[in-house]
Amino acid sequence: MDINTNAIAVDNLSIPLFIEKGIEVSVLRLDKIHPLISGNKWFKLRYYLEDAKEQNKKTIVTFGGAWSNHILATAASCKLSGLNSIGIIRGEESSNLSPALLQAKAEGMQFFFISREDYHFKTIPAELNNDENYFINEGGYGRNGAAGAATILDYCKKEAYDKICCACGTGTMIAGLINSATPHQEIIGISVLKNNHELDKKIRTLLNTDTASFQLIHDYHFGGYAKYKPELIDFMNKFYQQTAIPSDFVYTGKLFFSIHQLAKDNFFMPGSKLLLIHSGGLTGNYSLKNGMLIF
Repeated sequence: MDINTNAIAVDNLSIPLFIEKGIEVSVLRLDKIHPLISGNKWFKLRYYLEDAKEQNKKTIVTFGGAWSNHILATAASCKLSGLNSIGIIRGEESSNLSPALLQAKAEGMQFFFISREDYHFKTIPAELNNDENYFINEGGYGRNGAAGAATILDYCKKEAYDKICCACGTGTMIAGLINSATPHQEIIGISVLKNNHELDKKIRTLLNTDTASFQLIHDYHFGGYAKYKPELIDFMNKFYQQTAIPSDFVYTGKLFFSIHQLAKDNFFMPGSKLLLIHSGGLTGNYSLKNGMLIF
């Protein structure tokens, strides 16, 4: 199955709280483009893959954890692009691979498992450290990743919104959105990591200007990356009942929850027009027990 950007849609939300507060909220449905290369992952990878082909590289090497959407998306993207893929995976190899790694393996990816200490320093196994391989940072972080993410707003009438909101991990996507936004727009990022103090610096490293303005909110990580509490799962189910939009507990669930709570707290002025970026990643829900989500 190829990437289908024609499937991208803008869903307008008719949630009672938003109507009561006098704000308009829409969701850019990047999750619809592909079941495995979900949402922003393809946008962040696209220019890296083009660059690799221009350099006649045959193999893509990248980093991620056992449940990484980025690992899975890279494996599937490489298969579509006719490239080999290798994942450097954090932690010891388990006898039972996660669903994400099983799917990535089915897409042709080869794995190298390294210790968490080596992973922290992004140590590259000696047999991979050569000029024949093309390396992509974890989460697609880098200039090419941000450049690809900047094209996300080409799939909507971006000028119609005064606030653009997204979940943040590495900061690559929000950097692209900031670079692509018009001067009157405010970009709001919801960090999904606890104590993510380097996020602001990592974002600014990828910006086209030193004067860009954006806001980061660190209050909705629910304990840290890939952590959750029952209230988040309950919200995701209720949100789906109201909107028919599925979310994941790692990124988009936290984004939608935070925007709902911020609206409740009168964070947004009446008349505000918000665009929320559905960055996909629904495969992240593989790690939840069956029956926790209704979608």
